[in-house]
Amino acid sequence: MTRLTDHLIILSFDCLSSLDIPALLKLPNFQTFMNGSSYCTNVETIYPSVTYPCHTSIITGNYPNRHRVVNNTFIQPGRQSPDWYWHRQAINGTTLYDEAKKAGMETASLLWPVTARAKIDYNMPEIFANRPWQTQVMVSLFNGSPLFQIEMEARFGKIRKGIRQPELDDFVLESAVHTIKAKKPGLMLVHFVDLDSQRHHHGFSSNEANAALKRHDKRLGRILGAIRDSGLADSSTIAILGDHSALDVSKALKMNVLLKENGLIKTDKKGKINSWKAFCKSCDGSAYLYLKNPKDHETKKTLERLIDMLITDKRNGIETAYTGMEADRFGADGSAIFMLEALRGFYFEDSHEGTFIEDITEEAVAKRNFSFACHGYSPLKEKYSTVFFAKGKGILEGVRIPSMRLVDEGPTFARLLGISLGNTDGQVIEDIVDYSPNNMIQMRSSINS
Repeated sequence: MTRLTDHLIILSFDCLSSLDIPALLKLPNFQTFMNGSSYCTNVETIYPSVTYPCHTSIITGNYPNRHRVVNNTFIQPGRQSPDWYWHRQAINGTTLYDEAKKAGMETASLLWPVTARAKIDYNMPEIFANRPWQTQVMVSLFNGSPLFQIEMEARFGKIRKGIRQPELDDFVLESAVHTIKAKKPGLMLVHFVDLDSQRHHHGFSSNEANAALKRHDKRLGRILGAIRDSGLADSSTIAILGDHSALDVSKALKMNVLLKENGLIKTDKKGKINSWKAFCKSCDGSAYLYLKNPKDHETKKTLERLIDMLITDKRNGIETAYTGMEADRFGADGSAIFMLEALRGFYFEDSHEGTFIEDITEEAVAKRNFSFACHGYSPLKEKYSTVFFAKGKGILEGVRIPSMRLVDEGPTFARLLGISLGNTDGQVIEDIVDYSPNNMIQMRSSINS
């Protein structure tokens, strides 16, 4: 298969929404990049639309029920901070960076989800210390490329303040700029989280979220400048994308409170879960309901009665409930007995303490880590799509794609690199791919403009 670009740089701006387009058009670097790019402002995300499954779908071309990263975090009832799907081994099947590496390309990844211990040449995985005896530096070094990370920490570590934003994205930016100039990888994945964090903590259209968009514009400008300064402008393709949108919320749903009241969750004297027959695992705007024993028909009947009761009254915040079979058809985890979808204004929490519905206040967000905006909802939610822009070698100029899916991005990236992800749920967006012999000439007028 012919390789159509020498360097593919993928920039994921977490939570970048179709609703952000008017704001992006007022920002100089986004505006310049978008001018002449091929693009889609109606990208259908996946279910559940949370960061780790989304980013795995982007680089596999498959839905969660195939790549098996079905949520951000694992089912660990009773753990205050469950472990995330940090590690490459969680992914079923191949990835874009695996195939690029097999094809002899140098690969780089900065804070891309689910890349811990992946075979990436320059790997700074997204992972955090989740045990009392761990430190952030220790877990990062152990799960990524040690020498590369030591160098980045020595050069730019003073910028970072743990995993706080916007300092973490600023650290990632400087590391990305240096990596482009010094390493010139064939494939580079960069994940920026600033916007998503601000929306969770302050709301979708908050001043803080708008400030994050402006910071992202400056970050984009720095990266494009690094590509030009490195002499890579004529041989590179740049993709800018989001993974999901978000919705403002005012109430949190805690299904595990009801499961405990119905005797399906048991706790010890300190209130910690010590046994369970059913557990609700939040995906923010949606949630999985799991049975400890899939053959426990009595518990299943209890859940059915409970769900029927909740759905009949919209004040309970649940829009609908899908069976595991229906969830599987949507690409979600079919091993769940049910998948619940929240109404706008509501989202799910894992907690089994307090009341079933809790108002989200500023004090609650500050003290209990609740959110003012969430994602994880069905991709069928109205005005909930994300975006995709591509520009450079191997990309035709100015092609508008009316609609596409998140899973189409991976196969399209693979085609640009001359590799294959195999039989995927997604497909190559052929309308934007430049197969002509003179795409190098077209590229010069594109990336430098």
